[in-house]
Amino acid sequence: MEKSGPVTGCRYFSGYRPCGHSEICSPDCPSKDEIQTSILIIHLGAQGAVVRSTSLLAPIRRKFHRAHITWVTDAPMDQMLAGHPLIDRVLSSNHGDLLQLKALHFDVAFVLDKSLRAYGVLKNTQADQIHGFVASERTGGILPATPAAEELWQLGLSNERKFFQNQKPETQLLAEALELPYQRDEYNLHLHEDEWSEVRRRARAWRNDIDQPIIGINTGCSSLMPAKKWTVEFHRQVIADLLRHDLRNIVLLGGREDRLRNQRIAAGFPIHCSNTDLGIRDGAQSVAACDIVITGDSLGLHLAIAWRKGVVVWFGPTCPQEIDLFDRGVSLQAEVSCCPCWQASCRQVTMCYDRIPLEKIRQAVFKMVSKLTRGGAAAHAQ
Repeated sequence: MEKSGPVTGCRYFSGYRPCGHSEICSPDCPSKDEIQTSILIIHLGAQGAVVRSTSLLAPIRRKFHRAHITWVTDAPMDQMLAGHPLIDRVLSSNHGDLLQLKALHFDVAFVLDKSLRAYGVLKNTQADQIHGFVASERTGGILPATPAAEELWQLGLSNERKFFQNQKPETQLLAEALELPYQRDEYNLHLHEDEWSEVRRRARAWRNDIDQPIIGINTGCSSLMPAKKWTVEFHRQVIADLLRHDLRNIVLLGGREDRLRNQRIAAGFPIHCSNTDLGIRDGAQSVAACDIVITGDSLGLHLAIAWRKGVVVWFGPTCPQEIDLFDRGVSLQAEVSCCPCWQASCRQVTMCYDRIPLEKIRQAVFKMVSKLTRGGAAAHAQ
């Protein structure tokens, strides 16, 4: 008689505690989900790009049925991905987590970053197939892992191709580079029910008993490219203009580094400042509590896309065609001839973030308002 025992190949099996799906680990368990393919995703940063790459989860699971997915990323994005129902294990790039990676062997590895660090993470484990990007072990130069990644790799080598010839969003480029079935899949983030309860509480508090959409203004961006954010004074001009046109439910969004700056922006205005001191998951909840988000090309933009918000996004140094707004937003390009440039610093006298007309911002906001209300809102934009 065949001996019955634990199903060690089940995606819920840990070997040291009950899985939470059944009292007894056996082949008869109704929740049994035996793994067919073990998958590793390496995407360390930037933070907004990691949020965007969650659009790959659905096509991965379409292609690889009964897959077990491990995702390695930099802190604090490991916190943002923690508990995601489509990700079985989230590891950070710290030393302790990389020790765990050394114990594992994967059928397929997806390396999304074009970076030597990402390839170094890959070298901490074993994978039978590698998609995305690797590195020359002699020079450290980044190379496509397969011919499918050649198009996305070539874009990084030519400003002409990246800035002007390419018309594909990054979500499509990534899916094709990884040989995944592209179906314009949405971003896929996850909050727990208690976090959604907090989202609803904030929305009630910020609505001010005024029957208007909540407009979040994301004021920050990565320090690596500071020209992705407006000045304090320009933020104040935008807010004053919206208030003059009777939009009242305005909230400032941002991270820890934006707290004092947001206080300066908000001074004297009847608007809200979200709490910026409680980490990335809390910040994501603040974005989720808004109806419309005004932002540069930053983490705040990608969170707004993930939560299906109306988006008004302005572009200066980066490429608008790379961002899919899923028909829920308006893109505004800075009115300067040198955009995009992808430069971390600039010597121009008039910066691109000073070249977005207030009228165009207001019109874009009211276009989003008109989609959220039953009529008449667009008239205020005149």
